[in-house]
Amino acid sequence: MNQPDNLFDPGLYERLRQPLDRAETMPPWCYSSPAFFEREVDTIFRRTWNFIGRADELAEVGDFMALELFGEPILLVRGSDGAVRAFLNVCRHRGARLVCDTGRKSAIACPYHGWTYGLDGVLRGAPGMEGVADFRREDYGLIPLRLDSWEGFLFLDLSGEAPPLADHLGNLPDAFQSYNFADFVCVKRTEYDLACNWKIYIENAMEDYHTATVHRKSIGTQETTREDVSGEWDAIHMPAADTIAILPGDTTTFPHVPTLAGKPAAGTFFTVIYPNTFFASTHDCMWWLNAVPVAADRTRVIHGACFPRATTERADFAEVVPRYFKRWEKSLTEDNEISEVQQVGLNSRLGLPGRFSLKEPIVHALDNWVIERVLNGTVPAGTKPAA
Repeated sequence: MNQPDNLFDPGLYERLRQPLDRAETMPPWCYSSPAFFEREVDTIFRRTWNFIGRADELAEVGDFMALELFGEPILLVRGSDGAVRAFLNVCRHRGARLVCDTGRKSAIACPYHGWTYGLDGVLRGAPGMEGVADFRREDYGLIPLRLDSWEGFLFLDLSGEAPPLADHLGNLPDAFQSYNFADFVCVKRTEYDLACNWKIYIENAMEDYHTATVHRKSIGTQETTREDVSGEWDAIHMPAADTIAILPGDTTTFPHVPTLAGKPAAGTFFTVIYPNTFFASTHDCMWWLNAVPVAADRTRVIHGACFPRATTERADFAEVVPRYFKRWEKSLTEDNEISEVQQVGLNSRLGLPGRFSLKEPIVHALDNWVIERVLNGTVPAGTKPAA
């Protein structure tokens, strides 16, 4: 199928918009076209909440982290009052990037001309600006960005105009209340630079169809059912009596989260928080995968591993946790490799859409969620199609 002149003709996506058992998959250009990618960034990522990490990754006053989202340099920093804030990581003098890594500082100093900002973003020092007419330091603080959190998970809204985070999350906080995520700690953060489209990675994470083949030598076959949710998220649940965060054959695990109740106590949730964040929540830990779009065929995948604080304080934590890291490294390598393999095929100008399996309801839902926004801009919540 040659790429059409107008990628945003609604008629091109009529078959995708059918019910799952009749629908075709997204056309290949949705994964390879720079123009389609730029429309996604404009209509989705710059207008909605983007998950960016855990507040406990900035544990102490002065802890900071530099990020980049869609060409925007971002600075996260914990202030003297204990609050985590987000700013544009740009000096207000002539636009130099302020920091490029993580660490701890008592103030943020520009490496170019030495302008210095407090942890609250206020301009504290501007050497060489004496005598400049009508210059007031209070007018040139760092540009603040809208940041909100749920249970220690941080979300950023670049537009400043997205609906409240609580609306975006819908009933997710109620469904996951018994995990007590506010008491979790991120113990490891790993980044991967992949040659694939962001949707490929999230689609893969949200279906069990591939596990019997891609993961046959690691975690094996998984069987899940889709959850009934409200808000900008989706989930599948896999019944299991114990954690799935170690490889088959490993037996020593950490205790279950003591507060678990209901479905969280009866298995594992695989969750997508739209548009691009995956949470896996099991009996004794949780992990996330954030598929940050870089280009049509490039994605920065960030993996975070979280455990209850009491677990991290156990005497045997350092001895046991490598079993969990081994499982994640094994399965993530498999997912990373198959995602890049899929991208090679989708780059073909001669490729055609396929058909969804009934085991892929959330892939179908995610693709329709994306198309709604790409074609129409931001749309009201509740537009995810049923299976």
